[in-house]
Amino acid sequence: MDEEYEMKEEYDFSNGRRGPVNPPVRPVESILFRIDADLYAWFRKCVEDAGGGNYHNMMNDALREYVERQRKPLEETLPL
Repeated sequence: MDEEYEMKEEYDFSNGRRGPVNPPVRPVESILFRIDADLYAWFRKCVEDAGGGNYHNMMNDALREYVERQRKPLEETLPL
């Protein structure tokens, strides 16, 4: 093994900081809310069927899409 890639016996983390390396794109709020079991299971299954991911993100995307549709005029929302 090359010397430059060997593990050191000890590392100095005295200037380290906790938290994500990259801050979230949008600020997030950690909350507790109730969701029907069937909806929870559906989002979890969608993520599982996709081979992985984050059901929290999927739920956020679904809610965001709903909110955006509410902002559009009715004519743009209804299928013609």
